[in-house]
Amino acid sequence: MNILLTGGAGYIGSVTTEQLLNRGHKVWVFDSLERGHRAAVDERATFIQGDLRNPSDILGAMKSVKPDAVMHFAAYALVGESMDDPMMYFRNNVVGGLNLVEAMTTVGVPRIVFSSTCATYGQPEIVPMTEDLPQRPTNPYGESKLQFEKVLTWFRERKNLQSVFLRYFNAAGATERFGEDHEPETHLIPNVLRVALGQRDKVQVFGTDYPTPDGSCVRDYIHIVDLAQAHRLALEGAMQGAFNLGNGDGYSVLEVIKIAREITGHAIPVDLAPRRPGDPAKLIAAADKAHAVLGWKPEYPELSTIMQHAWSWHQRHPCGYPK
Repeated sequence: MNILLTGGAGYIGSVTTEQLLNRGHKVWVFDSLERGHRAAVDERATFIQGDLRNPSDILGAMKSVKPDAVMHFAAYALVGESMDDPMMYFRNNVVGGLNLVEAMTTVGVPRIVFSSTCATYGQPEIVPMTEDLPQRPTNPYGESKLQFEKVLTWFRERKNLQSVFLRYFNAAGATERFGEDHEPETHLIPNVLRVALGQRDKVQVFGTDYPTPDGSCVRDYIHIVDLAQAHRLALEGAMQGAFNLGNGDGYSVLEVIKIAREITGHAIPVDLAPRRPGDPAKLIAAADKAHAVLGWKPEYPELSTIMQHAWSWHQRHPCGYPK
């Protein structure tokens, strides 16, 4: 298939591009490079620099490629930043998404796989989280993703635009070539590994009095290769609708740090800090539907493997991608 992939210079998009190319698909990466890295784009892909907020950019790319399907990763994804500047998130994640859909319908592209988020559920009523839970986002980031899901749902009903939404939380790990490099970095695992690399003195743990076995928050971590596999399965299949992605179990913040100490051989000092407002004790996504319908089976469910792959990449790229 010919695939136009937005956000392919970012973390998840870069690995998905690599996996699609390995499967024999042709990929055109559309990215503004505002937060992505040109070096993260697989050289086998065709790169198009453009911004979804500029309708002419994405329409020109769509007309040039005439893809069989679109995979959409391009988005702002920092919860705290979205709370500080909601307009920036709605303009990029929603208006940019509308420009993408308009370009698709103009050219006649029939299918999109959307990288969404479990943040659309907000504070979950049930853990592990299933697809039929109410969607009540607690921040503009989650709300912006939910709004674009609703756009795609209406276009599926009224314009027969086939769409799949994949909802998940914490991507982690790396392949041999591609890994995680954000600035600022807000994710736990790369920040823990930065301590092991000597780039930070310690890692903060926000809250140790949660109703969890060790008092720290529990989160669901998925290997980046397994996430890419789920996106590929959604692309190659005929299914539509929403799928949660998770490993069915979670790891606490303190467990993540313990495993990192074992793998890196570094003490990784911690700074115990108060809870952050709005942090739920436990967030885990149920993936039964993805297993049954997509045929998704994670290859690397163990956090020790995820951590080892991330550590290997960060050792080879201690400063991330070339800037």
